[in-house]
Order: sequence, then structure tokens, then C-alpha cells
Amino acid sequence: MLGLTLAELQALVGELDMPRFTAAQIASWLYGKRVDTIAAMTNLSLKHRELLEARCEIGAAAPAGAMRSTDGTVKYLYRAGTRFVEAVYIPETERATLCVSSQVGCKMNCRFCMTGKQGFAAQLTATEILNQIHALPQREKLTNVVVMGMGEPLDNLDEVLKALQVVTAPWGYAWSPKRVTLSTVGLRKGLRRFIEECDCHLAVSLHSPFPRERRELMPAEGAYSIEEIVALLRRYDFSKQRRLSFEYILFHGVNDTPQHAKALLRLLDGLDCRVNLIRFHRIPGVDLEGSGEQAMLRFRDYLTARGRFTTIRASRGEDIFAACGMLSTAKQGEAASAPGVPLS
Repeated sequence: MLGLTLAELQALVGELDMPRFTAAQIASWLYGKRVDTIAAMTNLSLKHRELLEARCEIGAAAPAGAMRSTDGTVKYLYRAGTRFVEAVYIPETERATLCVSSQVGCKMNCRFCMTGKQGFAAQLTATEILNQIHALPQREKLTNVVVMGMGEPLDNLDEVLKALQVVTAPWGYAWSPKRVTLSTVGLRKGLRRFIEECDCHLAVSLHSPFPRERRELMPAEGAYSIEEIVALLRRYDFSKQRRLSFEYILFHGVNDTPQHAKALLRLLDGLDCRVNLIRFHRIPGVDLEGSGEQAMLRFRDYLTARGRFTTIRASRGEDIFAACGMLSTAKQGEAASAPGVPLS
């Protein structure tokens, strides 16, 4: 039941010959009170609870494991069939963010991402996406959610939009869309639809303003270039409720030169957006190296001095397999070699 929209709950209670208003009651229990059992829905009659229990289950599942950083960051593992996905809880002074996954593995195969090295295994359902929030031990402290864990959200857009509808709808978690961000490499078939059907913030992975170089880092560039992405984004107004950001991992000697900064300014000229500079967490078998602190500061200051709002994202969880996909890859290997061994 977790992940069902109000319309789907109304259809369900109709099939069970229950009053239509019970759909709103069930939604309140699922998303307002966040119960884990149908028996806890005490304003439903015993008969109706028994009907639901015979047909449905909540669909919630506790994390299968966790790693805790000295800085307070916690990387949780959730089971998805026989495999695992990650959600990362990042507490800060006045906010707490959860990065959630949308797929098991990923098709994009970005050179710098461990998830891409896993290959693609499965799409997560809206239930599995929402469960990362529902079953989070610190869920009452959450202030923000970012769909930028394992997987490419636009490659699983139906289920992602359904999950985000639950998060932002008055009958769901009732969060403001300003508290939610979707991060994407930019897919032709999904980007326009996301912008037009959802009011959540948008972050686009850029990483190089030069198409050929970006393609070497991100093969998806070959299907839908960053220039085409920017051209599409120019058709929409990002000056009001929704925020548009571009994510830029800085690699030493690859994309951190003055020429890159100048080209980035030209590419984004006139577009209402910000740039987030990100430190690179090294992964096995990849010869990329992150830019040093001074190089990152110079890059930021160059953009800022020329009117482009630019931040350097704080690096978190470096002592707990910080790079996306690292922990799930390690645990998948353990599970394969020792089936049935519980995670810790």
C-alpha cells in the first residue's frame, strides 16, 4: 500500500466495497501517521481492516544495514529483491537531507560513478523509493529529500513521479516541492515531462561544458547533449518557485582549468541557475583524481566574480564508502559469497 496515490486507494476501497471516504483515512495512516501495520488503522472498522489485510500489506521494510560516519552522516542499505540500494542521511545544523535511490544499479555508466559499474538490475517501485523515507530511523528530523542516490531518476520516471506526488500532495506527506530536488544526467524523453508535471527543484549533472569531453565522462551526452539540455531549459521559467542547479564534479587536470570556467559561463549565459561544485570521491579502477582545495576555490571565485552564483558542496561521509554505489557493491559481494548472512 505504501506508494499508492489517493486515486489508487479510492480504486482499492471500491473493489473491496468499502466507503469511498476510507481511502482518505488510509492515506492519513500511511503518510501522516506512517503506520507499519493495517491493524494500527483504528478508525477503520475491524471488518474493513480484515478485508485490507486479506488483500494488502503496508510494504515497509527496515534498513538491512547501515554505516555511520564520524561527521554524523549515515549510509543505509535497503533490500531490493536479492540486491541492495543506498539512501544517505546527511544531518546539518539547521537541516537534514536524505539522498534516495530510484534504481538498482544504473544504465548511464558515468565514468566516475560506482553505481554505473554495477550495471542495471531493476527499477525501484514507488513503494521501494518511499520506503527509504518511511523506514528511515531519523525520518522525523528530515527537512529535505534529493533523488540522487543510485540510478537515473528520469529513466524510471513513472515510479519517481508517483513517489514525489505522495511526498508533496496534501493527502501524502504534504511537503513543499521546495524541499525536494531531482538530480539527473538529462534524458530527452524525461526531462521535459518532469519539468511540466512536477514542481520540485531540478539539478542537472554537467561536469564539462565541452560536449566531447562530457561524453567521455558521461556516455549519456551522446544521446542528448548538454547544449540541447540547456536549450530546452531556456524555454522554462526557473526564476520563481523552482530552483535550477548544475552539478559539476571537479577533476584534477580534466575539467578544472580557466578555459572550462569560461566555457561554462558561456554555456549558462542568461539562464537563471546556480552551479554546485562537488569534490570527487575516488572509486576503484578509475584513474580520475579530484581537484585540490585551491583549484576548487579558484574555479568558484572565477564564476562568482562574473555573476554566476556558485557553491562548493561540503564533503560528507568520506570514511564510510562516500562515493555512490560503493557500499551496496561491497555488500552485494558479501551476500553473493555468503548467502543468508545478515548485514550489520
